This record gives sequence, C-alpha cells and structure tokens, in this order.
Amino acid sequence: MSDTGNNPKVVIVMPAYNAASTVENTVNDIPEEFRSDIILVDDCSKDNTVEIAERLGLTVIRHEKNTGYGGNQKTCYDAALERGADIVVMLHPDYQYDSRLIPFFIGFIQKGICDMMLGSRIRTRAETIQSGMPIYKYISNRLLTITENFVLGQNLGDFHSGFRVYSRAVLEKIPYHENSDDFVFDSQFLVQATYFGFKMSDAPVPCRYFAEASSINFVRSSRYGLLTLYSLVQFVLQKCGLAKFKIFEPSDRAGA
Repeated sequence: MSDTGNNPKVVIVMPAYNAASTVENTVNDIPEEFRSDIILVDDCSKDNTVEIAERLGLTVIRHEKNTGYGGNQKTCYDAALERGADIVVMLHPDYQYDSRLIPFFIGFIQKGICDMMLGSRIRTRAETIQSGMPIYKYISNRLLTITENFVLGQNLGDFHSGFRVYSRAVLEKIPYHENSDDFVFDSQFLVQATYFGFKMSDAPVPCRYFAEASSINFVRSSRYGLLTLYSLVQFVLQKCGLAKFKIFEPSDRAGA
C-alpha cells in the first residue's frame, strides 16, 4: 500500500446493460472534475445505452456478445489499466448509488489508508429498508456479510456493493480474469483481495431502489449466495494448503 500522490489519474468504469434510462443521471451526479475519464462498457444492451453514453462524451466499448456482469468488469478494468489509471472507480450506471461521494472514497486510496473502498448501502436497517431494498435481499445480505467477515477476518458493512474504488496495485495483482463472468465475480474479488493482503474498508453511501435500477431475481440471488459460500470454502482450503485454485495465483499484469 502506498500514497498515490497529490494528482492521481482517476478513471471511472461503468459496466452497462440496458442503462439508457439512468446513465445520464448517473453521470450528471459525478463531480465535474471526474467526468473527463469515464469508460462505459456496453454488454450488448437492447436499448440505446451506447448512443446516450456517446452523446455524453464517455469512452464507449461495445461487446460483440453478452459476457455477463463479471465479464463486463474484466473489460472495464483492462481498459482502465491500459489508460494508465492510478485509481479506478467502478460505478453501476443505474443511478442506484450516490456518485457525489466519489472524491471522499478516492481520498482513502490517495492517502494510502486503504487499497480499496466499498460503498455500504447498510448504515442502519431502517434506512436500508426505507430506501427500497427488498426484505429478502436485506436478510441474505446480512447473513452473507456476517459469514464473509468471520471467514475472511474483515469488518465490512456490505460485501455486495456495486460502488467500489481500487488502487492500481489491486487490479494489477488480482487475477480477475480467472473469475466468473457472472455476478459472483464481485465476491471472488473480495476473497482474492483478502488473500493477497490488501487493506479494504467501506463508508456509507445512500442508495435508490426503483424499477430501472439493476437487480437480480430470487433464483439468481440464491445462486449468487451459494457461489459466494463456495468462494469462501476455496479461500479456507487454499489458506490451509489443502488445495490450490487459479483465482489465488497472482497476476503478472504488473510486470507486463
């Protein structure tokens, strides 16, 4: 972990799928000084997400075929590293997270306090429920987060946030291309970050839940939960020397 200096290059990446109705509001909320370096990766949207993003002046990368949420992030991070980012902000373009807080999260990375930061949607139970998070998602989030904190030795309030800020070193070392192309990519990433000893924390971020905001249904949520638990099992087996998994083999991206 190191101080990134007074003027780090910040790149915001947006993994997008059918975000035409929300991407403009999301971008308009981003503090103006961070709007010049935004990369939107479109995963074969069926609406006019690309046209709106291009009109807003974003750098747009189009996938030729749908790769899934995890696959989209892989392209996002590759592009940000190629652009020379010192700090990468991953923000869903669905207007769910309050992007006005970006500079505060960046500060933790810039000052070398943390290697990565997450936006926690769960400051209090009442606030979270009032924001519109479905009850079943709140309960499953709490159970999974408690389990993940215990197994990984962390103290995060929300392991499943779609608002994340990383230092370049994190993305260079974590072999994220070995991860799933599905939603469990996020859980695998945090398990890997713990394994490699990166310092992570979170801070509260207000959220909005509405029809156009990204969400997964009960069946996919259940699959996500089970795969998250499997990622924890892999972590324990790897740490105990009982098995080896490719997701814990450090990337050589930094030396490339």
